[in-house]
Amino acid sequence: MTTSTVASAIRTRVDAGSGALIGYLPVGFPSLGASVDAAVALVENGVDVLEMGLPYSDPVMDGPVIQAATQRALADGFRLRDGFTAVKAITEQVSAPVLIMTYWNPVVQYGVDRFADDLAAAGGAGLITPDLIPDEAAPWLSASERVGLDRVFLAAPSSTDARLHQAVEASRGFVYAVSTMGITGARSDVDAAARTLVARLRDAGATSTCVGIGISTAAQVREVLEYADGAIVGSALVKALAEGGIEAVGALAAELSSGTRIPA
Repeated sequence: MTTSTVASAIRTRVDAGSGALIGYLPVGFPSLGASVDAAVALVENGVDVLEMGLPYSDPVMDGPVIQAATQRALADGFRLRDGFTAVKAITEQVSAPVLIMTYWNPVVQYGVDRFADDLAAAGGAGLITPDLIPDEAAPWLSASERVGLDRVFLAAPSSTDARLHQAVEASRGFVYAVSTMGITGARSDVDAAARTLVARLRDAGATSTCVGIGISTAAQVREVLEYADGAIVGSALVKALAEGGIEAVGALAAELSSGTRIPA
């Protein structure tokens, strides 16, 4: 079986005594080139795994900050193939694995096997698919297995035990534990339900679980890493990029990464 670069990156940080920081940014915002530079800045400032979102016209899971960024990218002419261009440009500059976050319809429209081939050729690590459930994912499971890409499925506090087992069995890289019900966006408190959900996923056999939605500070990163293998930050980074450019998003990444250094 193909070794998961994402799982390896996360395991390295866990074995070091903390956990991984995963950073999300949309491709094409504020421009294609700037989104590449911003992603590189994240890695240079302590982000262990990159999650690059493909702008989509119906982003049902995204909060207002990410929606505004992706809608701007679409208005500026983003095309799906730009995602592969960005991944290639990023992986040529940094060694951190790069996952694409995408809703399923664009993959179907592009062609599942063609998408897998082009992502692998660009050096991508795999996909996070928020609106695809494992029992409807046979084409993607087959294509990802063929080219050695990771596949990250989501688990929510409302998921049944059966659904959690499905997510664990189908995922490779990690299982994405949604910290709270609703859309993305920074919150003052990460939902306590995340801790219970991670425990349930471990009971279901998960060896790598990362928590996302609502994480925006180093203290929250540290809190999440007390019980999970990774913390995923999105809206806070996108907001920093929108308001202060690459310098600001790099500075926030450095601050957030301090949360991966758990005090003795």
